[in-house]
Amino acid sequence: MRVAIPSLERLVDVVGLARLRRISRSGHIGSYFYMVHGAGCRFVSDNGTEVDVDSAADGSEVFDLWRLRGYGLSPPEHLDVTEQEMRSAVQSLQPLLNEVRPEWFSVAN
Repeated sequence: MRVAIPSLERLVDVVGLARLRRISRSGHIGSYFYMVHGAGCRFVSDNGTEVDVDSAADGSEVFDLWRLRGYGLSPPEHLDVTEQEMRSAVQSLQPLLNEVRPEWFSVAN
């Protein structure tokens, strides 16, 4: 008998399965530790790099400047930038990013 392995390709899959109690709210997926919280999930790689994103109602991953700064500070060779530098960087990426609500962004399709 084959058991279907649930999809974990998108953040919404991880969050949804945790809410349904089909997977734990925290654990390991490959080389990443994950922890489901509220509307999203935090992933931490073996070297300590953190990615924390929320899941929007349509299933897309969204992030804000606070999460972006946490990502920059987490690798061993971290990048510490000011809030203004982050705003400028995000504005320069507007064709690649969508602002889904004030100061919350997703990757454009």
